Amino acid sequence: MDIRCAGAENQLLHVDLHIDEHEPRRGILDLLSRLRPLWKAQNIQMKKFTEGITNQLIGCYVASLQEPGCVLVRLYGKMTELYVNRDLEVEMFQVFHAHGCGPQIYCSFQNGICYEFVRGTVLDDELLRQPSIYRLIAAEMGKIHSIQPKCALPVEPLLWTKMSNFLTLVQSSSPAKQRCTKSAVALREVPSFETLSVEMESLKRHLSQIDSPTVLCHNDLLTKNIIYNHKEEMVKFIDYEYANYNYQAFDIGNHFNEFAGVNDVNYSLYPSLELQRDWLTAYLESYKRSTGHEVTVTEAEVTQLYIQVCKFSLASNFFWGLWAILQSRFSSIDFDFQRYAMARFNFYFEKKDEYFGLTII
Repeated sequence: MDIRCAGAENQLLHVDLHIDEHEPRRGILDLLSRLRPLWKAQNIQMKKFTEGITNQLIGCYVASLQEPGCVLVRLYGKMTELYVNRDLEVEMFQVFHAHGCGPQIYCSFQNGICYEFVRGTVLDDELLRQPSIYRLIAAEMGKIHSIQPKCALPVEPLLWTKMSNFLTLVQSSSPAKQRCTKSAVALREVPSFETLSVEMESLKRHLSQIDSPTVLCHNDLLTKNIIYNHKEEMVKFIDYEYANYNYQAFDIGNHFNEFAGVNDVNYSLYPSLELQRDWLTAYLESYKRSTGHEVTVTEAEVTQLYIQVCKFSLASNFFWGLWAILQSRFSSIDFDFQRYAMARFNFYFEKKDEYFGLTII
């Protein structure tokens, strides 16, 4: 499907410029001379954000990052073009912005993009668990999931195509390309390609029987991709590398998995049943309101969605486990991707039988 059917904007400005990831300031100043011609180079300040584990992100400003007009420059991670569709990402930026759900994208360049800085605070693990905030997140996701394509073409969920792409890359990329021997040793603990192939087919057979709607999803809603604006009591989602149409329950289950964190994955932090049901109620109220349906939410509806989310949370762990194997082989970012992959796969296998056994009424 051409995602522009969902309401993307016109052709984006492209600047024929490559910015050095090790010495980015000169290239960024060149870029800003076109985007912010009134800014004086000597007054421009830059702040590197360290939360990301895929790309470099640098905030550019002259007074304060919280002032209007600030620019974010994202430098794409090494070899990420193998599994991230950058043209689709740009279109998704435009779709989210057109519906009031995301920042404006200003331009692309050879190895990155520039976009509007979203004012607010990047969420942390504690804020994520506060009812007043997680209900805002649930409501915002419900709004995004309600965005319909403007054309009549059917949409297909991203999940199986992207997961197959990851699995193919895992098979074809040599562990010898990894950056250090520690990762190479850890790789032996990761399931074999044959095991991963069998598990993916098992997942696909089981989840294809689940009637989860295909909706516009973020697909990567970890804490660093949620900005909370305390003054306006609102949240916005950022980073659309994996945004696309996908299963509703995947997007939610993926977000619940992110409660466990990234740098030190701890699944004891996975949301309780009580929190999940409260979250899902707020989500369904928003989703129904945004799609023009009666807003009343029943306990049975919450229970059904809860079971679907449990099942698709398995696919989320499997998906990011494969992703982490690839990152361990290609990324130049200092992060233990092998350890992260093992954490995701371990929880997948731990919960698989339990979640497969759940019955939807």
